Amino acid sequence: MATILFNAFSFLQKRLKEQGRPFSNVSLEIEEGTSVEDLIKDMGLGLEDVEVTFINGRPENTVASLHHGDRVAILPPGTPGPYRVLLGMVRKQRERP
Repeated sequence: MATILFNAFSFLQKRLKEQGRPFSNVSLEIEEGTSVEDLIKDMGLGLEDVEVTFINGRPENTVASLHHGDRVAILPPGTPGPYRVLLGMVRKQRERP
């Protein structure tokens, strides 16, 4: 097992709250090597609900594996333009598998 620190932003917080799921600075127990895609689905969200995922402060795609101690953040579509470039979202979207 692995423990990660999970955060969701914007309307994803509301969606998770409605489901009774944690969404902010919460420690989650997962299987070592769980993919971001699996985490998103396990949280009751669809891949279309998440535009970008950050692991340890770096944008990553949904096939990335998670490990003990990782900090994971998910952002929904619609993040304002300048932030997309500053956060590295534009670059990572071009690298999607």
